[in-house]
Amino acid sequence: MSAATAGRVGRFYTSARRHPWVLGKVADWKIPLGPYTPAQIAVAVGGGFLLVKTISWWSWMGPVPIVAWVLTVWAVRRPKIKGRAPLQAALGWVLLAWQPQGGRVGGRAARDRMSRPLFGGFTLEEAAPAVPVMATSRVDQPAAGRTAHRGPSARPSMRPRPAPQAHPVSGVQQLLALAEQAGGAR
Repeated sequence: MSAATAGRVGRFYTSARRHPWVLGKVADWKIPLGPYTPAQIAVAVGGGFLLVKTISWWSWMGPVPIVAWVLTVWAVRRPKIKGRAPLQAALGWVLLAWQPQGGRVGGRAARDRMSRPLFGGFTLEEAAPAVPVMATSRVDQPAAGRTAHRGPSARPSMRPRPAPQAHPVSGVQQLLALAEQAGGAR
């Protein structure tokens, strides 16, 4: 192994190695029956408030509602909703309900544009007939009705132009046609 690859270290942490956010643990000391997750604290505070405010309704049941409250606090210690903590899952549902129905584009609500009629037309034309290739003229032979002197901008191309095709052809077919034309001109 080279020195560059020996220095590389890759690490990843599975969910078993991640520590949940907890309250009530400082160094080696922790709250009795704790530490507590935020979900447990929310259930404990909310449930305790609810029990105190409704004591006249459940007092005839004895300690059953209090035991149910304690068991509920214990049950929410590490719940997962599709791999997420309950508060994160609840926040996700709230944000999902808050989003516009069509989603967002560039931070703004995505809206469909109003529909409008699309008018168009087309024209049918006849296909152009194939034009035969004329023999190329030399530079030193002037064409009939023209002067022998030509300026640099009027210099004709030495390469023969390919005949217009009635249908599209591939590049290989075009090269073969040019080779046949050059062979016949010699």
